[in-house]
Amino acid sequence: MAIRGKKLIAVLGIVIILLGATMAILAITTKAEDTAPTEVTQTVEAEGTQTADNAVGSKAIAAGIAIGLAALGGAIGMGMSIGKSVEGISRQPEAEGKIRTTLMLGLVFVETAIIYALVVAILVIFVL
Repeated sequence: MAIRGKKLIAVLGIVIILLGATMAILAITTKAEDTAPTEVTQTVEAEGTQTADNAVGSKAIAAGIAIGLAALGGAIGMGMSIGKSVEGISRQPEAEGKIRTTLMLGLVFVETAIIYALVVAILVIFVL
């Protein structure tokens, strides 16, 4: 297996571990809230509050995953494009201006996609 494949597997493993740890922490927090003593009147209020808290938590997780994946994909794309442009400039130094212009245009498009993901994450948190 190539070095890139091993690095990709390692990064994906770390992401899965972090997501698993986040889910475990959220489950512990929710379970601790469930074990609090309640009365009949408090139960009705607590269920409405707990549903709202779960919705806010779910929105936060969804927004975090959305912006995290967008940033991860953007960073990988930018790194690959920068690496290829450096290779192209080293092979043909006379074409440096054209390669740099094309590189900047491509980086702007990648960054725009990341900003769109940020806007979607903000909409998920505040609008939905």
